[in-house]
Amino acid sequence: MDTITSTSASLTLSLPAVPLRTLSSSISVSSSLLFPPSHLSSTLRLYSEKTRFSNSPYAVPKFTVTSGITEINQTQFKETVLESERPVLVEFVATWCGPCRLITPAMEALAKEYEDRLTVVKIDHDANPQLIKEYKVYGLPSLILFKNGQEVPGSRKEGAITKAKLKDHVDVLLESISVT
Repeated sequence: MDTITSTSASLTLSLPAVPLRTLSSSISVSSSLLFPPSHLSSTLRLYSEKTRFSNSPYAVPKFTVTSGITEINQTQFKETVLESERPVLVEFVATWCGPCRLITPAMEALAKEYEDRLTVVKIDHDANPQLIKEYKVYGLPSLILFKNGQEVPGSRKEGAITKAKLKDHVDVLLESISVT
């Protein structure tokens, strides 16, 4: 048996040589991993576009205007939401909020489907502390429907929601304020 010997000024050490074994394995990749389901595509696309240009491996996507959803700030809130002739669905979000990113595809689909009856806007939680305080937004994402400059009673919804439940919620609200 071979040995490995190490000598220093005060210590001599002899160890048996350990035989090395090479392992091989094969990995199979499912096509579903290569092509994510359509409901995840836009979220993944949004994330990859941001991280591709960032130096940080933990970069979080920035929200932008997408499919009829406009990001506004507190200086635009009065004109865009409170003075609007149409009902306005306001989505309070944050770039670091996972559930906010999860409902992005549903919100985009809703904005496109209801564009003739409803305006959908997005407000960044961190950049607009006055609005967060004024409307007591405690959970993210938060949805609030406004009509004639007022919050529609019962319209507030917090947390992630599926597209079907979101449509049901909005349909009930639009029916309650007589918008068809």
